[in-house]
This record gives sequence, structure tokens and C-alpha cells, in this order.
Amino acid sequence: MKKYFCLFVLSGMLFTVAEAQQPANNVAVSAKINGHPAWIMQGNIYEVNIRQYTSEGTFNAFAKHLDRLKKMGVQTLWFMPLNPISKIDRKGTLGSYYAVSDYTSINPEFGTITDWKQLVKTIHAKGMKVIIDWVPNHTGGDHHWLKEQPDFFVKDANGNAAIAVDWADTRQLDYNNPVMQDSMIACMKYWLAKTGIDGFRCDVAWNVPGAFWSKCISQLKKINNNIFMLAEGDKPYLSRSGFDAVYPWDMFHMMIKVAAGERPAFALDSVKNYADTAFAKNEIQMYFTSNHDENSWNKADYGVFPGAVHAPFAVFTQTMYNGVPEIYSGQEEPVLRPLEFFEKDPIVFDKYLRAPFYKTLLNLRKNNPALSANAAFRKINAGDDKALYAYVREKGSNKVLVILNLSSTEQTVRVTDKRLFGKPYNVFMGIKEPLSGKDWKIEPWGYVVYTYNATNR
Repeated sequence: MKKYFCLFVLSGMLFTVAEAQQPANNVAVSAKINGHPAWIMQGNIYEVNIRQYTSEGTFNAFAKHLDRLKKMGVQTLWFMPLNPISKIDRKGTLGSYYAVSDYTSINPEFGTITDWKQLVKTIHAKGMKVIIDWVPNHTGGDHHWLKEQPDFFVKDANGNAAIAVDWADTRQLDYNNPVMQDSMIACMKYWLAKTGIDGFRCDVAWNVPGAFWSKCISQLKKINNNIFMLAEGDKPYLSRSGFDAVYPWDMFHMMIKVAAGERPAFALDSVKNYADTAFAKNEIQMYFTSNHDENSWNKADYGVFPGAVHAPFAVFTQTMYNGVPEIYSGQEEPVLRPLEFFEKDPIVFDKYLRAPFYKTLLNLRKNNPALSANAAFRKINAGDDKALYAYVREKGSNKVLVILNLSSTEQTVRVTDKRLFGKPYNVFMGIKEPLSGKDWKIEPWGYVVYTYNATNR
């Protein structure tokens, strides 16, 4: 019988791995669409950086923002890692979230396990979902497994636990060790069974074997078959190993090139066409203009999609097919700086300038099946395809037309597809407008989103 190394103490009581594997009491009846949880198909993801979200940097302080986020249309909250951070080789004063010292404990910087469980309950009571960031590729430099189970780690030339990639504050786990694999799965089961979360975002998933993910995800679904699994990675094997969604890194990088004027708008098609053939059918892509890595290290979105450039690409991420959109902490403000990664650097929320923009998009996605991840996609010609990117999303009697000017110059738009003529509803203007094949102008970095139903086709 294998011995797992994932025991934990909660409120003074010792819980075993077997107990952690018991189903949570609040697990809902499973509902699937194309193999994915039905709730994510018209959903969205909002990444929460607890450390920087408030001056306190705690779960309880963050909870005060829930009603605002719910009103904005946020559905799924993705929390960056909750675990304690290693002190050995720590970077900066507070260290990286991704240098974990204990997989089944809470970082005291954020609060207690009781605070976390209450936050999850409050989020669920508001009709929202919770996923947590999981770091399976490596631990921090003083994780307790380093002493208790040194064979869980890859060794360097000197026989010491090897540094993962080039991150000096981490140690690389060895996925050739089956007991380590089972211990990792047991730790993940704890968070599902004991705190009632709705899934995981898996860090550096691209460096963990597909065989492990297949085993892991199938076991997690025995606790809750309706969980959502997001992989940080864009390798096709991830989508075939049980993940619901992956990162569309190629598309993100092409978006940056188009925004900089280095590539034409139609260059997005080459990335889309590759994804259509490389990934499993119906695999979801998580589209974004920023996340914690891109914000802190590469100035996204304020640097790579500056000013007005941001809007059409944000619309793209919210309306593209086979997709679920992500918004990073502070984008609704907007925060126009890189948030510190290893130090305290709180966001100041007071203007929420982009909140109405995001609210329009998030609610449109929630309420219109044509923007479901599995709704049809059809590219259309609306003018100069080097600058204009236009497409139709459609499902049943619902139809959405998106026209984006991905250039710094005014463009002439002409819609010639007669199936799109009529008086569709302009989502951002809040009015019905005639569309009959006549030329009209769209401003630099402009965007328009029309919806159709039986009365205005």
C-alpha cells in the first residue's frame, strides 16, 4: 500500500488523505457541454492577486469587493496561490507566490483557513465560482518534502534538489516518482473536498507529463465531476489530458504584433487555423490582454495595448470562439503600471474607468448563447482585411456581429453579407442601427458589436 505525504492539520484536527478524498457536501449535479462544465461555456475568469488587491492584502479585505465584481459581471474568480511561501532563496521581501512551502496550508499573509472557507462560501452564495492556482511543477526552497521525501525531487550534478527552469527560489519535482504523483493528487483533493472550490489553474502545466494529468484529473473528478481545469500552457497534449482550457500564447503574441503595426489584422487567422488543427476538438482557449506574468514582466496591457489600443483587443478576447475571457486584477481601474511581484504594491481602486466597458461585454457573453465557447464562428469581409477583423458568432436564433479596427487609421466599413442586413442592436451605443451594405467609417482602434434576433435580422 502506497504511503502518501499529504497530511494536514485543520482547526486542531488531523485529516488523512482518505478523508480528503471524500466528496464535498455541496457538489452540484454534473452538467456538461462538449465535455466541459456547462457553467464555464458563457462564463469568464477574473484573476485575483490577493497580496496587491487591497492595502491589507487579506481574504477578508478582498471580500468587500465581491458585490462590485458581481455587478460588473464577473463569474469565476481565479486566486493566485494561497499557500505559504518558502524563505530559503526567497526573492524580495515577501517572495513569489509560486515558491510553495506547504501544499495544504494557507499563507498567513492572507488570513486563515477559516477565512478562506468563509470566502468560498460567500462567493458561492453570490452565484460565482472559485478556482485556485496550483503549482505542481516545483516547490519552494524549503518545502517540507525536501527533508521528508528527498526522492520526490530531480537531482542536480551535486546530488541536491535541482532548481526548476531558471527560478532560483524553486526546486524541481520528479514526475518519475509515482508516490510523489499520488501525494500531489492527494493535496489537490484536499482543497476540493475540504474547501469546496470549483477547480484549478495549473501553473507550468506544460512541464508536467500528460500521463500524470490524465490520472490526476480523472481522480479529482471523482470528488466533483463538474470542476474546471485550466492549464498554463499551449501544448496540444494538455487538451488531450483532461484540461478544459489552455493558454493561447501564440494568439496573444500575434495580438501584440498586430497592435504594434508589425503584422496585419488577418495574421490572427493563421494562429486560429493552427489551433483548430492542433488542439482537441472543442478545447477552450483562455483569451486575455493581461495576467500576472504579462503585467509584471512585460507591461501588459497598459504597455503592449496602450490607451485606445486596448479596447478592440479586449472585445476580441471576450467574443472569440472556443474561448473564455480573462481579466486581471485592476484592469477595470485601469492600473497603468506593473504590479510588484515580490513586494507589497497595493492597487488603489477609486475610478473604475473601464468597469462599464467590461460590464457590457461580460453581461453580453452571459446572456447571449451566440458567445458561448461552442457557438459557431464565421469570418466576414468588412473592408481592408489588413486593418479590419470582422466575424459572426451564431447559435440557434442568436447572432452577434463583431467588427474591429485593429489599426491606427480610420477605415471604411462595408458589410456585404445580406444575412447581416436589417436593424441590429449596437451593444455599446444601446440603439438599433440600420445595416444595409452602405459604406461607413470606423475610427482608429474602433469597435462595434451588434446583436441580432428574430425581429431585427
